Amino acid sequence: MASRPSINLLLELSYFFASSRHTHGDIFYMKIFDDLQKRGFIYQTTDDALKELLDTHGKVFYVGFDPTGDSLHVGHLLPVMLIRNLQRAGHIPIILVGGATALIGDPSGKQEARPILSKETAAANADKIRSQLASFIDTSEGKAIFANNYDWFKDLSLIDFLRDIGYRFSVNRMLTAESVKQRLESGISYLEFSYMLLQAYDFMILNKKFDCVLQAGGQDQWGNIVAGIDLVRRMNSREVYGMTSPLLLNSTGEKFGKTAGAAVWLDSGRTPIFDYYQFWRNTQDSDVGRLLRLFTDLPLEEIERLSLLEAPKINRAKEILAFEATSLAHGQAEAERIYKAVSSQFGQADPEGLIQTSSAISRIGSASASEELPVYSLGGTLSGGGKIWVVKLLSESGLCSSNGEARRLIKGGGAYFDGTRISDENLQLGAEDFKDGSAILKAGKKNIKKVLI
Repeated sequence: MASRPSINLLLELSYFFASSRHTHGDIFYMKIFDDLQKRGFIYQTTDDALKELLDTHGKVFYVGFDPTGDSLHVGHLLPVMLIRNLQRAGHIPIILVGGATALIGDPSGKQEARPILSKETAAANADKIRSQLASFIDTSEGKAIFANNYDWFKDLSLIDFLRDIGYRFSVNRMLTAESVKQRLESGISYLEFSYMLLQAYDFMILNKKFDCVLQAGGQDQWGNIVAGIDLVRRMNSREVYGMTSPLLLNSTGEKFGKTAGAAVWLDSGRTPIFDYYQFWRNTQDSDVGRLLRLFTDLPLEEIERLSLLEAPKINRAKEILAFEATSLAHGQAEAERIYKAVSSQFGQADPEGLIQTSSAISRIGSASASEELPVYSLGGTLSGGGKIWVVKLLSESGLCSSNGEARRLIKGGGAYFDGTRISDENLQLGAEDFKDGSAILKAGKKNIKKVLI
C-alpha cells in the first residue's frame, strides 16, 4: 500500500501553489495590496487608487537605499521585504542606490548631520549593498532594475538644477515636512535641507526613464515622497503614487534591529551568522506573529496559528522565524547549519514534529555537531603554562561587552564553562582545562562560543 504524504509535505505543496499566485496573472492572482495590509507593511498611501494599481501586476516601483555604510542591517529589512513581496506579485522593482544622495545626507530620523562620505566610499558601499539585496529578490534580467542616482546627478549643472527644479519648490511647504521640522531646533544645514529636492528629482527621472509609478519607503520618507509625486506631476504630467511602511519598534518600544545596543548586520563579517540567527530566535513572545508576517514568506493562515501558541510551544515559532529569516539573508544551507548547531546545544522546541509548518525546518533532523558553533581562538595565550582570566575570556570572546558585564554575569550565575556554572570571578584557566583543546563557553542560556586553544 502506498504511504500517505505527511502533513508537513501537504502544507509545503499548499504553500507552493499559494506562492505561485503571486507570479502568474491568472484567475488565482493574489490581491497583493490586501496581503501587504494584513502583513503590516502599509502605514500610509497617497491615493486609494493605489490598491487597484497594485492588484494589476507588471507595474514599476522604486525603493531607495543610501549607501551610508558598507552593509545593510536588520533595520533596513522592512522595505527589502516589501520589495520582495511586490516582485513576487508580478511587479518590477527599481533598486535605487543613492550614490549621489549619500553624499548629501538624508535628515530623516536623525538628530544630527550624517558624516560626509567620499565619492569612492559611497561607490564601494553601493556595490556591497547591491550584492546583499540579491539574496532577497530576483535580479535576473527583466525582473528587477538597479540604478544609481549618481549617474544623472554627476554631470548636472547647479544653475540648471536650480532654474529647472528649485523654483518649483515652496520653502514654506518644505518646512512642514516632519524630517525637517524635527531638525529645526538642533539645526539643519542647507546641504541636508536640499535633500528633498534631490529625492524628488530621482522619482521624476525614474518615471520618465522606466515608467516608474510608485515610490515606497519608511514612514519618515513621507514628505520626500510627496514632493517627488508633485514634481512628476508638474514636469512629466503623470499621475504617480507613494506608499510608506511603519516605523518598526519591538514590544519594549525600542527601535527594531539592535541587540545589546548594537546593530544586527547582514554582513556576516560584522554579525556572525550564528548571532544573526540568535537575534531572531531571542524574539519576545509578543513580537513573534508580527515578525513572521513581515520577515518570512509563510502563509498568513499558518502565521496566525503559530502566533497563538503559548509557552513553551511558542519557542517553535521562534525557531521557524529564525530559520526563515536566516535562510533569506544567508541561504538555506547556512540556516540549516546554524539550526543544527543550536539544537545540539539547547535541543529542539518541537522534537516530535507536532507543530505543523510549511517551513523547510520541518525536514531537518537533530544534530550533535558542536563544530558548527561560532568559534573563538585563544591562539598561543596558554602556551608554556600560561593562564587566562575567565572574566577576560568572556569579554574578549564577545559573549560580554566588557569585564564589568562579565563580572555581573558570573555573580548572577549566568556563566558556564563546559557545562559547569562559573562561581569564581577570579578563576584562571589553563590548557589543562580545555579537553581535546577546546571548551564550550556560555553567557546565559542562548549565547555560546566554542573556545579553541
